[in-house]
Amino acid sequence: MSVLEKELAQVLQKVQNTKPLVHNITNVVVTNFTANGLYALGASPVMAYAPEEVADMAKIAGALVLNIGTLSTPQVEAMVLAGQSANAHGVPVLLDPVGAGATAFRTEAALRILREVKVALVRGNAAEIAHLVGEAREIKGVDAGDSASAEAAELAVRAARALNTVVAITGREDVITDGLKCRIVSGGDALLTQVTGTGCLLTSVLGAFAAVERDLLLAGTAGLAFYGAAASRAAERTASAGPGSFQIAFLDELAKLHPHSLKGHAAVREFQATGAGGWWVG
Repeated sequence: MSVLEKELAQVLQKVQNTKPLVHNITNVVVTNFTANGLYALGASPVMAYAPEEVADMAKIAGALVLNIGTLSTPQVEAMVLAGQSANAHGVPVLLDPVGAGATAFRTEAALRILREVKVALVRGNAAEIAHLVGEAREIKGVDAGDSASAEAAELAVRAARALNTVVAITGREDVITDGLKCRIVSGGDALLTQVTGTGCLLTSVLGAFAAVERDLLLAGTAGLAFYGAAASRAAERTASAGPGSFQIAFLDELAKLHPHSLKGHAAVREFQATGAGGWWVG
């Protein structure tokens, strides 16, 4: 096990040992799957949306996850209230800007949250992240071995610096950066794209890891890597069955994660920004 792999394993064990409370203000499509996924991982989910209680709930949580998948004006207000309470009590806030760029309302909601709440980590696909920093274009591919991966990594670094937060761009491979150090996480399986809510659950899983580890780049890397490993293991078990069986197997594999789960199922490569649009391997 490398030094980084040992550090990632230690964060997983912190999650499993402490069972952090993750407050989710998420979309109605994924609530049940998100709760079950967090329980399987070893975390404790709570879904509280009412403006009358979100501030109280956020301040006692280990992390707050804001997901704009099914959006309304009252929900945005609740998210801002919860986020500001979390900020005041040292609770990390994560944002999943689902569909940012699809409509003006959705984009402005994400930008308002970023203006009025100190967000510790943003996770989205490349197009969503691009819209948050005014780059209205679609970017495909996060392969560290080709120009598409370099473009995604550079976007993530620009976004992390512009938003002053850790940014994770997820796709065929995942990129996570604090604006200087950049990690590419491989793992997962294409079946993840055939189950509703796997991206939303991922953000909540990152919330569980952020709840127990102050180094948010390390926490996010651990969350991405172990999530990908669980998906890879589930896909091996259900290769001939289909997405329904995969979904159940995936929850099972989240529950069975252990310090050696990454071996053969997920890998992390690390790069450093040179400051001139280039990279060197860390």
